[in-house]
Parts: sequence; C-alpha cells; structure tokens
Amino acid sequence: MSAKTSAGESGSVLRRERSALLAAGLTYGPAELIDFLIPLWAGIALGASASQVGLLIAAELLVSVLVRPLAGRLADSRERRTLAGTGAVVYGISCFGYAIADSLPLALAAAAVGGAGGAVLWVSLRAIVSERLAVDSGVFARFMSVQSTGSWIAFVAGLMLLGQTTLFAPVLAGCGVACLVGAVALFASPVRQARVPDGTEAETTGRAGSGVVARLVQPMLIASATTTVAEAAVSILLLLHLQRGMGLEVIEAAYVFLPGAIAMMVLPPVLHRAVVRIGRRRAVMAASVFSAAFAVSLAWVGSPVLISILWILSGVAFAVLMPIEQSVVAEAAPNSVGTAMGVYTAVGLLSAAAGAVAAGVLYEFSSWQAACLVSGALILSGAVLGPWALRKLGAADVPAEEPR
Repeated sequence: MSAKTSAGESGSVLRRERSALLAAGLTYGPAELIDFLIPLWAGIALGASASQVGLLIAAELLVSVLVRPLAGRLADSRERRTLAGTGAVVYGISCFGYAIADSLPLALAAAAVGGAGGAVLWVSLRAIVSERLAVDSGVFARFMSVQSTGSWIAFVAGLMLLGQTTLFAPVLAGCGVACLVGAVALFASPVRQARVPDGTEAETTGRAGSGVVARLVQPMLIASATTTVAEAAVSILLLLHLQRGMGLEVIEAAYVFLPGAIAMMVLPPVLHRAVVRIGRRRAVMAASVFSAAFAVSLAWVGSPVLISILWILSGVAFAVLMPIEQSVVAEAAPNSVGTAMGVYTAVGLLSAAAGAVAAGVLYEFSSWQAACLVSGALILSGAVLGPWALRKLGAADVPAEEPR
C-alpha cells in the first residue's frame, strides 16, 4: 500500500470520527432531555398515573436492551455510518411521536421506536469511534466530552424554551430536529475503508459470536455493572433528597448537578493524559475512591451548595472511568467491537435500572445515611474490581498507540 493511499485512509477514518462526534453531540443532548422530560410530560399532557409513567419508561428501556445485541452484530457486519444515521432518524421520529402523541398508546409507540433507534445509534457510534483507538487512545474521552457538552446545551435550550412557552411539543420536536441534523452529518461522512463482511456469512458469524464476545469481556461487565448499580442509585437518591428532603424545585435541583456536568464536559481529554501517565489501574482506583467519597459525604452534608461542589468528585470519577471501560471493551474484542459494545451498553442499562429501583427502596425503607453508606461501599469495590478486570482481560496498563 502506498504512503498516499495510507494517508488517504487515515484521513477518511479521522473524518468519520469527527462526524460521529458531531452526531453524538447533536443526539445525546436530546436523548438526555427526553429522558428528563417524558415523566413530567406524560403526567401533565396525558394525565398518566405514576404506574403508567413507569410503564412508558420501562417500554423504551426494554426495547433498547433487547435491540442492542442485534445492533452490535449489525455494526460488525454492515456500514456503521449508515446504521448510526438510520438510528438517529428513527430516534428523531420517536421525538416527533412524543410531540404529537395525545394518548398513552401513541406515547408507548414513540417509546418503543425511541428504544430501537437509540440502541442502533449509540452502539454504531461507539463502533465508529473505536476505529481510531489503535492510533489515538483518547477517542473515547473526547466522545464522552462531546456527549456531556451536547447534554447541557440541550438542557439549557430546552428548559429555556419550556419556561417561555410552557408547551412540551415544541421542545420535543426540537429534539427531533437535532437528531435529524445528526443523521445528515453521519450520512455525509466517508464510507469505511476496511472490508465489511457481507450479509449471510456475517449474520451467521454474529449470531454464533454474541455469547463468545460476552464471555470475552465478562470481567469488565462484572466490574462495570457493580459500580453502575451503585452510581445510578446515588444519582437517584440525591435527586429524591433534593426534592423531598430539601424541597428544591426541578430547575433548582438541576443547578446542583451543573458543576459535575461541567466537569464531565471539560475533564475527559485532560484526565486521559493523566491516565496515560499513571496507568489505568491506578486511575480506576483513584476514580472509585473519589466517587465513593462523594456518596459517603452525602450522608452528612445538608447544604445544596456544598453538595453541588462535592458532585464534582463524581464528575471526575465518570470522566476517568467511562472512557477506560469503553476503550478496554473495544480492545478486548477488536474484530467484534459492535457486538461487544452492544452487550456492554445493554448491561449498563440494566444495571442503571437496578440501581434506580434499589435507590427507591433504600430511600423509603432505610435511613438516608445508611443508603449513602451502602452505595459508597459498593462504589468503593470498583477500586478492586476495576484493576482485576483489567488484569483478567490482559489490557495494557498504559494504552499503546501506533506512530501517527
């Protein structure tokens, strides 16, 4: 292969990554805003009961979990930019569906469509981003930074519009428009240069390999699932405490989370450089300690301002852990990255759901201090489970990169 051809392919992969990052920013924010608004929208616009709201949320979650393994196999056997673009379009359609829904059945249909579209979109985007992992170990750190940036831009714009109009439909439709713009960016990106297996053989291999890939990345799934349960529980516990224990309104509670969100926007690329210097194992241990310290500190901190400052610790932990986990999963299954990401993200969704349920039980039937301490202890176990998973998978402590 000539140097000119090699440079052309390298540039093509870089342009694919940039398009994927742009699409991630455009679609992740609307997805997060939708998750935040739908329970409120369903209760106000549809008059849905608490159990019906739960059903609506569960419908999207269930479809998303079920579709992700298939989305992963497709990302290993089909053109990823087309899959991701299609996922963005489908998710955008679900946003428009919410905007026009005037009954619970229509809302449930929109939720199911959104679960399927989101699964295809996010698995494919992660697979695209992983294409440059061998030459740039910071790709997932940038991916997380872009996601967090898109999230807070969407929240600020969406909540300002909602505050001005008190109408959900324009906000939900705006989310749909952003997703369609993200789809255009993906469809306009270069085609993948590496050979993509064709239909029949690829599908057969994908079905046979799903269980194998899951077992291959199992140590990281165990470590990630354990800490995700606890971290999700802490987030829900904090939200419940701010609303019920401190009497904060929705916007006031959102401001408490803002410093941590800013940390997740700004710090992932910066902290990746620190990870390269000190190694992944030490970084995972430090991040687990930071996150656990935040969870435990909640037991005795009564000021929203102080909680807001301490939430930065959680933001730092996420900024370190998430890129490491995704990079290691991709490295452990280099020929089946899509399948691995499908399994990894499905497990993450289920773990977050379990954490949310656990948080409700702990908050209702236990003391606030006990709930924080239990969550903190579980998070702290990541300081042991994380390095153990890295060793079991044979992951390099310092990610290696090819010369550019």
